[in-house]
Amino acid sequence: MTAPLPVTLPPLRGELLSSWISRHANFYGVTPLTMLRHGLPDATSLGPIDLSLTKVHANQIAGMFGASPKLVHGLSFAGVPKVAHRFIAKSPMQRCARCTPSVAGPLPILRSGLQGWRITCPHCGEPYMNKTSSGGDWALARYRAAARRGETLLHNHAERGVETWLPPLEIARLLLMRRIPWRPPRDGDLWRYRLLGAIVPDFDDLLTKDSAFTFSPKHPILPLHIRPALLAGVAIIDHAGPPMLRMLQGHMMGDNKNRFVMATDHLVTPAIEWGPPQQMQLI
Repeated sequence: MTAPLPVTLPPLRGELLSSWISRHANFYGVTPLTMLRHGLPDATSLGPIDLSLTKVHANQIAGMFGASPKLVHGLSFAGVPKVAHRFIAKSPMQRCARCTPSVAGPLPILRSGLQGWRITCPHCGEPYMNKTSSGGDWALARYRAAARRGETLLHNHAERGVETWLPPLEIARLLLMRRIPWRPPRDGDLWRYRLLGAIVPDFDDLLTKDSAFTFSPKHPILPLHIRPALLAGVAIIDHAGPPMLRMLQGHMMGDNKNRFVMATDHLVTPAIEWGPPQQMQLI
């Protein structure tokens, strides 16, 4: 049985498990891996503990800190669906100016700082900040209400297991598939055009300012300044229902269209019963 530490530090609100372990390592003057091995002798690295925490590991770490296994589990991402793992960054992408803790030693990492579906702080509701400034916020201002609804949908799916007619995290990934615009662009830069642009046209305009777009269903975490477009797209599709998926099929061709149809046809086929897509108020 793991011997409990003589002194333990309480976790901060919303803190990540590996961050909590690292703060203890700093307090005791050892490496984070050495600290983790006090509870898990066979551990080889600290990183996987946030995504792949098992019940047994949670019990062992809880014993090391004199805490409850439920608390330890809640600091990790072990309970989120696997589709959400692609939306969890390896390092913090955003911060809240109001809620970022100020403590001695390494800056703590909050779970929400890694979540690629967030644009606002879950604790105070303030818009998130990143390390760079951008003009994307004003360009997407009219989608702000839809983006906040999309953020809520993705949060409820990832953190609470709430299911809708199509999981919001799946919608977000589908919207990053490529589409064929009509008319085709003269410059031939087809890589810029994603399904999201068929729903949020301002998204296409934002991408004309980028020299590359490396994001896809496999890498769906968008920069903070254009993330509201994706969240708004999720909210619009969730509100409109399956008929909008049929509309999106018409924006694709070839193997890409086949993959989209395979992922959504079970919803599109009975969509006739829904009637035409419903319109959503954006503001």
